[in-house]
Amino acid sequence: MTALKGILGDLAANPAAAGLDRSLSCRLTDLEQVVLGRLSSGAVRDLHAVEDGAGVPKADIRLTMTSDDLVSLTNGQLSFGSAWAGGRVKLEAGLRDLLRLRKLL
Repeated sequence: MTALKGILGDLAANPAAAGLDRSLSCRLTDLEQVVLGRLSSGAVRDLHAVEDGAGVPKADIRLTMTSDDLVSLTNGQLSFGSAWAGGRVKLEAGLRDLLRLRKLL
């Protein structure tokens, strides 16, 4: 949870994120958990983990990765761009959100 708060907090604090109000999810495939939260007002709020399954609500911005990749992203051993290009991190969002996130990542 700490690693995810670090990555998402940096994303939320970026001036390009100003005005965004979107639901977020991060599916951690090796833990079979999904962390849900909200990006709004320059901060990430209400982060909580739920078991992965059919009942998990679909967020506006969705990340999928292993917990090891999340930690590597947080401590700087892995860059988001190379992780995404190599298929280690999956990012799903609407077209408008993807264009905006491109500036953030």
